[in-house]
Amino acid sequence: MTTDSIEQLLVEGVQELYYTEQQLVDALDQLADQTGTESVSQAFSKHRGETQQQVDRLEQVFEALGEEPEAREDIVVTAMIDEHDQFAGENDGEVLDRYNMAVGQKTEHYEIAAYGNLASLAEKAGHDEAADLLVETLREEQEALEQLTDASEQFDTQQIAGD
Repeated sequence: MTTDSIEQLLVEGVQELYYTEQQLVDALDQLADQTGTESVSQAFSKHRGETQQQVDRLEQVFEALGEEPEAREDIVVTAMIDEHDQFAGENDGEVLDRYNMAVGQKTEHYEIAAYGNLASLAEKAGHDEAADLLVETLREEQEALEQLTDASEQFDTQQIAGD
């Protein structure tokens, strides 16, 4: 991938996040349905609604950048979804629940890194409105990670106590 400017790098990053969030809307439904731990299933469902709002917010970012919304495949996200699908096809129960929590945490870390980098880049490039929108989503992703981490820790504690 050849990118000619920082502006183009910013736009391509937003395009990849747009793809990511669109993919995660569907993936979060699947995770919520697959996960037998009620608190984690609810966290996935709640974050699905937030993720749809994040898709809408990214459309506002495109507008602030003077660009049309366009998704650009993020091969990392595609690989994570493919890996999850394969694992879920071969496993179930508590193992799948814990795996789903780990996948959720990995995804949140990835999104936090992407949003943080793009918010900083947008700010430095003078796109204050876009930067503010990206920071808003960054905060939501950080909160989602915290909630998922708490639920995972509770799950682990219950599983260890139950053994």
